[in-house]
Formats: sequence, structure tokens, C-alpha cells
Amino acid sequence: MAKALVIVESPTKVKTINKILGAKYKVTSSMGHLIDLPKSQIGVDVEHEFAAKLIVMRAKQKTLTALKKEAKTKDEIYFATDPDREGEAIGWNIMPFLGADKKVFRVTFQEITKTAVLKAFENPREFDAKKIESQMARRVLDRIVGYMISPLLWKKVGSRLSAGRVQSVALRLIVDRERAIRNFIPQEYWLVGIDVQKPGLKDILTANLEKISNEKFELKEKNTTDNIVEEIKKEKLVISDVIVKDVKRNPSPPFITSTLQQEAFNKLGFNANRTMQIAQQLYEGIELGGGDPVGLITYMRTDSVNISNDALNGVRDFIKAQYGAKYLPETANRYKSKKSAQEAHEAIRPADVMKKPDEIKQYLDEDQLKLYSLIWRRFVSSQMMPAIFRNKRVEITAGRFLFSASGSTLVFDGFLTLDPSVDDDEGKVDLSPYEKNDPLKLIEVKPSQHFTKPPPRFSEASLVKTLEEEGIGRPSTYASIISTIVARNYVIRERGYFNATELGMKICDLLVLYFPTIMDIGFTAGMEERLDMVEEGDLAYAVLLKEFYGPFKKELDHAMATIEKTTELIDEKCPECGRPLAVKWGRRGKFLSCSGFPECKFAKPITTGVKCPQPDCQGELVKRRGKSGRAFYGCSKYPACTFTANTLPEAPVETKTE
Repeated sequence: MAKALVIVESPTKVKTINKILGAKYKVTSSMGHLIDLPKSQIGVDVEHEFAAKLIVMRAKQKTLTALKKEAKTKDEIYFATDPDREGEAIGWNIMPFLGADKKVFRVTFQEITKTAVLKAFENPREFDAKKIESQMARRVLDRIVGYMISPLLWKKVGSRLSAGRVQSVALRLIVDRERAIRNFIPQEYWLVGIDVQKPGLKDILTANLEKISNEKFELKEKNTTDNIVEEIKKEKLVISDVIVKDVKRNPSPPFITSTLQQEAFNKLGFNANRTMQIAQQLYEGIELGGGDPVGLITYMRTDSVNISNDALNGVRDFIKAQYGAKYLPETANRYKSKKSAQEAHEAIRPADVMKKPDEIKQYLDEDQLKLYSLIWRRFVSSQMMPAIFRNKRVEITAGRFLFSASGSTLVFDGFLTLDPSVDDDEGKVDLSPYEKNDPLKLIEVKPSQHFTKPPPRFSEASLVKTLEEEGIGRPSTYASIISTIVARNYVIRERGYFNATELGMKICDLLVLYFPTIMDIGFTAGMEERLDMVEEGDLAYAVLLKEFYGPFKKELDHAMATIEKTTELIDEKCPECGRPLAVKWGRRGKFLSCSGFPECKFAKPITTGVKCPQPDCQGELVKRRGKSGRAFYGCSKYPACTFTANTLPEAPVETKTE
């Protein structure tokens, strides 16, 4: 009989780890959190050192009972929950329920492989109290903001709305960007290019105007540009200089959570949730034909680019054997993590670099293969030599005007042998025939009108990048942040980009006005640093929360006393009771409801004013969103009419009610 109990988070890890450890251990799963703050109340005693009221989650009672039963017959208990703050807290909160007479150990590993797991069990440790405090401080902060501001929104704006310490700041980024786009005024500007030909050559070379009288310039209107074009036509053209320079392009570091999410969106079209779900599958293990699951990648929630020495030695041996010594740097490439990164973690990498994507693709589904290939190539290429490009720049003088044309040639592919997705359009321009002092014939002067463009809306990748750069949240939270603001209908996805809804803008404006501190990007980023200080033992849990709660409570009290709920009545009567209809807000945005609610519960959507094109349907189209946040149009008579369209089938008329 097994003498030790091993508790992991996910049931999919159980079989893999049990096979590695053997009969001495019984591996079972906690199914995630068993002990947590109650859902029905704030669960934090703000008057007494912010003590958290932790309870056994109702849905997990049976799981805890089963763990207790297993623990009774075991001498030792090993908590092998995930190697992050949350995993530390999950195990710590379960421990008191399993008996005080047991020997308790904490083990962590970055990859679910035999070597890593056995090494972890040879070197168990105690729970990290400071890491647990930091995690609990984060949970309490989020609970205070969410459970105290959300009821305010219900009373003052509409039902089933929510606010969050980090999600609301992410919403602000999107709303601010939306306003910048709407307020943007395009500015006219002009560019000038020339087509020239060297005598004896058939090819035409295109160059662009760079300087006038040896200075940078701006052409903002047509008349000035036309005068310059006429002046250029009168000048003789000659190549005044040819500059050749070799340029190195270094490989990118191995993935961390945020960069994996960005690259998976840009190259594979995966949203953050999908990326993390697939990465979890690869981490927990895939059966590779032997009947036993094998962990294919290291832990996927990390902000560190650190690589273990064993992994570095392994990938360097692989590169030398597979690609040759010229692709291998003399010493391993080292990358620097940002200051707040948890250096005990590793970057996301293949657990075994010898498991090449092509050799295991029959065991992976299409999405698993795509993501594993992305991770594998990024890791191997990160330890290869730089690529070398030979850049050639031709400068053309025409009187006081300087033009230039550039091209590049790949001299040594280096890491690009594994990551060929490089924008090398310039390399298609052959500049080898052109030498200094060559005369040129002017074929055409080509002025072109342009207008400045507004900043782009955030895509999933650019939003994650901005959250990381601004220090908002942690890598493991990005997917849930995005999912929450989409689920609340604060933003919608349109052609892959986030667009703030009217509801999202209304909520954001209210929060910025009455809660300027928590909606401040710098304050939110600074709070992440202070949470790190709790983990490092430089700041006490209660001190952090007191510093936050005092000013926050003043803002909350002021908002509760100041904000008045306004009811917008329209000139239309309720068909059931005759009272005026009112515009109200809910999770799905604006809708019409009887002003006599709750006595009269009549409600209906606000439509676009465009008739549903379905034959014999008298409904109008309503803008809705899918579960992923994608916007579409559906019939107001749903479910009787199931018509949907991605765009309005005809130009909308003035918005009106049904």
C-alpha cells in the first residue's frame, strides 16, 4: 500500500505523475481550489486586519471528503500543486483539513517529466508563507474592489454589472483608445518618389525623397509639392553615395506567457484563452503511443525567460548535431527578465528538445501541433547564432534634393533557419548594378497624397503587450481579464479587434470620475510591485491592505452619496400596463423596460431600425454578440426567427425601438 499521498491540481496530471513515482505514492487531484472566499459575500473582515473568511466550496465538498479519506492511511502528504503563488495557496489552504499528525511537504517542478518530478521529490521544501500572503493579498484586493463597487453599479446604472481592480483598468485602455480614434483629425501630407534608370539597364529603380537642402522636410499641401516636382524634373540625377553594411538580427528570447499569447494570436489566430487551454494540455501530458501521457512543455504561466542549465546544454547539443557548429554561439545566449519576474520559474520551452514537432505530430491534434511547433521553434532558435543581412543603400542627388533606395540580402540565415517568417521585401530589390557617380535618367516623378491615420484598435495581442509593458496584472491573469470584459459586454470583437461598447464607455467614465485611484494605470502597476514586496518579505499583508483601503473607502462613500440613478423615459407606452417605457442598462447593454418595474416586467430590445430580411418576419435587427465577444446582428423576434448576419444587410435608418 502507498505510504504517501501526493496532491496535484488537475486530474489530467494524476496518471502521468503516478506512473513516474510508482507504488509508494498515491496521486490524486484537488480539482483546483477547494478552499476559497465565499461567493455570496465579500468574505473579508476589513475591521480586523483584513482577515479572510475561507470556506470549503460547496461544489468541492465531496472532493475534500475523498482527500481526507486518503490522508488517513498515509504517513506523508506531498502538495505538488502548480509552481506559482496560486498553487502555493491552494495546497496551504487544504493542509489543515488533512490532519495535524502528518508529515507535510511542498514539491514543485517546471515540467512533468520523469527527471524533473523525481528531482523535486528528492528535494521537498516547506510552504512559502510570504508567497501565500502575497497571493491572499491579491485575492483580498480584488474582492474588496469587485464586491464593493459592483453593488454601486447595480444601484446607480443597471443590474448584473461588475467592476474589477485590474479588468477595469484594461477596459480603460480600450475606451481611451476608442476615444482617441473618434477624436482623431486626419492631417494631410505628401511624399515624393522617382523612377530612374541607369543607362544600359532595363530595370527601373524607385527611390524616395528624404531631404531637401540637406534637411528633413514636411510637405503638407499640394501646391508646395507641385512646385517641388517641377523643380526636380529640371535637375540632373547622379548616385552620390553607396553604403554597404552588414547588420545582425538577433533571435528572440524564449516565450513567457504574454509573448506566447501575442505570437499565438498573430501567427495562429488563437485568442488568449484558447492559447492557455492548449498550453495546459501540452504541459499536463499527451500520450505519445506508449499509453502513458508525457508532459511536452514546461509550466506555461511564467514571466521569466530563465532557462535551466540542463535544458541549455541539451538544446546546444541538439543544435550542433542537427544544424552544425556554425549555428551554435560560443556561449549560451542569455536573456534578461524584467525586474518583477519570478526567476525561480523558467521560460516556456519544450520539456525535451529531442521531441521534434514533425516526429510527434501523429499524437497531437491540429491546434496542439501548431502551438507546440511555435514553442519548440522559438526555444531552439533562441539559442542559435544571429542572422546576418547585407544592407545596401543608394543615395541619389538631384540638385538640392536627396533620394534614397535600400535593399538587403541575407548573408547567413542563423536562427532564421528555424524562424523564416521575416519581412524581407527589401531584399527583393537588386541594387548590385548601382555604383557611386553613376548618372541616372529620370523616368517619372511620383507625388502621392496621404493622410495621417488614427491609432489602431487593440487586438488581443496588442492589448496583452500593453498590459505587460504597463505592468498591469500578471501573465496568468491576461486571459481571464480579457474574457471578463468581453463577457460583461464592455467590449466586443470586430474583425479581431476590440471595440468599446456604449455600456463599457459609460462604466469606464463613471469609474474614472469617482474612483480615479484604482483606475490610474500607474497606481495599478505600482500595486503589482507592492504585492511583490509582500512576497519578498519587505511589506506586511495588513499594511498593504490598510494603505489601499482607507483612500478607497473614501472614494466609495463619496460615489454612493453623489451618484444619482437617472431614468430616461421615452415617448412610448408599455403595451401591457400603459406606463412610459424607460431606457435601462444591463449586461447586454441598453434595453427598454416598463417604468413600472418590478410590478410590470415588460422589456424588449432596442433595435437598429433595419427590418429583418427573412420572409414573413416582422422583426427588426438587433446588434448582439457571441460568446467570444464577436459582434453580429440578429432578429428581435428570436427564437421565433433565427436570422443572423455579420453586417447589416442594408444601410441602417435612424435608430428606433421595435
